[in-house]
Amino acid sequence: MTTDRSAGADAAAEDKETSSPLEPVPMEPVPPPERRTRAGRNLPAAIGVGLGLGAVILLTLYVWKPAFLAVVGAAVVLAVWELTNALHADRVRVPVVPVLVGALAILGAAYSGGSEPMLVALTLTIVATLLWRLPENPPGYVRDITAGVFVTMYVPFLAAFAALLLRADDGADRVVVFVALTVLSDVGGYVAGVLFGRHPMAPTVSPKKSWEGFAGSALFTAGGGALLVTLLVDGQVWEGVLIGLAVMTAATLGDLGESMIKRDLGIKDMGSLLPGHGGMMDRLDSLLLTAPVTYLLLSWLVPA
Repeated sequence: MTTDRSAGADAAAEDKETSSPLEPVPMEPVPPPERRTRAGRNLPAAIGVGLGLGAVILLTLYVWKPAFLAVVGAAVVLAVWELTNALHADRVRVPVVPVLVGALAILGAAYSGGSEPMLVALTLTIVATLLWRLPENPPGYVRDITAGVFVTMYVPFLAAFAALLLRADDGADRVVVFVALTVLSDVGGYVAGVLFGRHPMAPTVSPKKSWEGFAGSALFTAGGGALLVTLLVDGQVWEGVLIGLAVMTAATLGDLGESMIKRDLGIKDMGSLLPGHGGMMDRLDSLLLTAPVTYLLLSWLVPA
């Protein structure tokens, strides 16, 4: 009996060894590869969102200036909210209420009164941030108020220079110069980077940003600056080229600066509000640094 069972087991084992290589092995379904561009973004979605935002900017600028200021205010509030949430994930508690209220106050003061009221609103916002956090537990106080001051300076204060540009009689045209040159820097860098990018500019911070893309940004903004400054604000060609190159440099630094923040926090995007772009903060990173640069250079070279 035992011998029969052993013989049967051996026969079954031989059958299994003989037949298994010939039988089809069930395979797990393989998902199709994700379609991505070399720059790592959903290009159709990014273009669609960009065109939509551009239409909103132009419509509000040339129909009613306060409407554009309201758009800027909404963008700043969303960006502040995204940045504070990202910092909160790293256990940094930004006093968000005084920062948000102060953001709107800084923008309103800049548009209605100019640079001096803007600085007063900034000072009051910082004081309110210090006081707001005061009644809570002492641990983390310095960390939290430092982050609050950083967020205030980084987003609403820099964005307020767009409101200062808007104050001039030709303020709509000046804002178009500021926004268009920043967009040209992004587009030129994207096109040249995808076509020719070989040498990374800052591989540990932004691996897809290349020196070839930087050259493309310089070409686009120099040409765009010469055209826009001469046509819209009656400047000289050399002034437009200078402003364009300065905007390109500021836009690149703004992009790298936000990339450094995201690397430090261990996140890819600040949010997912804008398809193809990420969050609102991801869209404002270059604009925030180019706003004061454009305002200062236009005020010096082509005063209103």
